Amino acid sequence: MPRLLPWLDQRQPDVLCLQETKLTDDAFTELLGEQFARRGYAVAHHGEARWNGVAILSRVGLDEVVNGVAEAPGFPHPEARAVAATCGGIRVHSVYVPNGRVPHSDHYRYKLAWLAALREVFRSGPQAAFVCGDMNIAPTDADVFDPDAYLGQTHVTPQERAALAEPQALGLHDVVRDRWPAERAFTYWDYRAGMFHQDLGMRIDLVLATGPVAGRVRAAWVDRHARKGTGPSDHAPVIIDLDEAPDGDIGPVVPPPSAPARRSSVKLPQSR
Repeated sequence: MPRLLPWLDQRQPDVLCLQETKLTDDAFTELLGEQFARRGYAVAHHGEARWNGVAILSRVGLDEVVNGVAEAPGFPHPEARAVAATCGGIRVHSVYVPNGRVPHSDHYRYKLAWLAALREVFRSGPQAAFVCGDMNIAPTDADVFDPDAYLGQTHVTPQERAALAEPQALGLHDVVRDRWPAERAFTYWDYRAGMFHQDLGMRIDLVLATGPVAGRVRAAWVDRHARKGTGPSDHAPVIIDLDEAPDGDIGPVVPPPSAPARRSSVKLPQSR
């Protein structure tokens, strides 16, 4: 949280989606509500103590707020993993997809069932919509530094990728990949083993948009600078500009990593 407010002041987004707030609604409001209001943001937060938690901040309106995903399973109880609101005429969904932990485990099956419920939200949803968040899935092998390093891990299994592809089959566009179809662009790097500095990461934080919104995208990029410094998140923000791009059509990663792509010589920290 100490990194959030300076980033807001620097980037000044009209709408911001947050995941893993790990706070109850009351605690989130007590901690940050005044700071957000001072900056002109209305807030919708759906949280719980210690785990999960999602939020939408908006300076262009915040209407028709809905917590959770209809018919989504719990583990065993419903978790604070989704919040939606209408912001400036666009339906915005902030989501934190379950991790899955181990392929074919109970938590993995929970992840797939949760994604199936999310898909139904878009089957008959509004034509102008975004879904933004930590999807905990790399859509293709191009979205990990080395596919072989992830063999036997979650986030890359065919079942997860198929579940993520279903909303896209309904007309949602992966706006970063649409804009940068062949570029290396990661959003997550493990804290351990110098993964960030070697650019050994994954692209698991996505912005999916319906056709009318995707057609308005003028820039789509990963703010890698926000991952640097003291006490960062292990994720970097994804920034989407609609209608105009104040910083130009930059990307896909700003600033770009200096480390060359490496394959086969690195094992994931958890597999050592």
